[in-house]
Amino acid sequence: GQEANAVQPSPPSCSLLTAGRCFAGTQNVSSLQKDEAWKVNVRIHGCDIEQGYLCGTMEALNVPLADTPVVTFWEGEIVDAKNYTFFTGKWEASAEDDVRHWSKFPSFTPLLVTNCLNWCGQQHEFENVLLIYFVLQSQIEADGGKSVDLSNYPYIFMRWKEQYFVNVGVDCGLTIAGFYYVCFSCSDGSISGFYYDPNSSPFQKLELKCTNEKQSGFTFSSYELQ
Repeated sequence: GQEANAVQPSPPSCSLLTAGRCFAGTQNVSSLQKDEAWKVNVRIHGCDIEQGYLCGTMEALNVPLADTPVVTFWEGEIVDAKNYTFFTGKWEASAEDDVRHWSKFPSFTPLLVTNCLNWCGQQHEFENVLLIYFVLQSQIEADGGKSVDLSNYPYIFMRWKEQYFVNVGVDCGLTIAGFYYVCFSCSDGSISGFYYDPNSSPFQKLELKCTNEKQSGFTFSSYELQ
């Protein structure tokens, strides 16, 4: 078995997840009460894969109740089984909330299946693969999936938490009480996410694509917003 204190390798270094990189897309709010969507621009200001940390700004345009584009500063946690796991453990998110949201990403299930195959070997019967799959899912619910190998996976899972409004007050029509479950594709730089806030519409979907634009960013250990 794997030693409890074994060092976990970091997620793959990705050239599209770097300081200064820009993304553009939409955030959709669909429910029985309303169906809204607004344009979103994201810029990464700093990224430290080894520490599992990144930060940036998010600009929301044509927000229904806002008179101007709303810019927020956010900080992110990279799920690497070393610094951060799939288990959030804060921001009013339970383990059940975590599994429910991570499971909405199509790239999450293959991650579990891949680890199942690695663990049980190709000679085992399909029933054993299914058994280990459910064991792995149970482990993610229990400890955030510390034993799941993310080092060679072509997707990077993150959480983004908005910290404060940059250009408007708190009465701008948006809330930053919640956070985003995020999945980043290393192949094309596309981002999908789901906003979680128990007091907001559930499963607000964030969809972003990497633009060719790359503005100046900051490397660690220090940075400042301009």
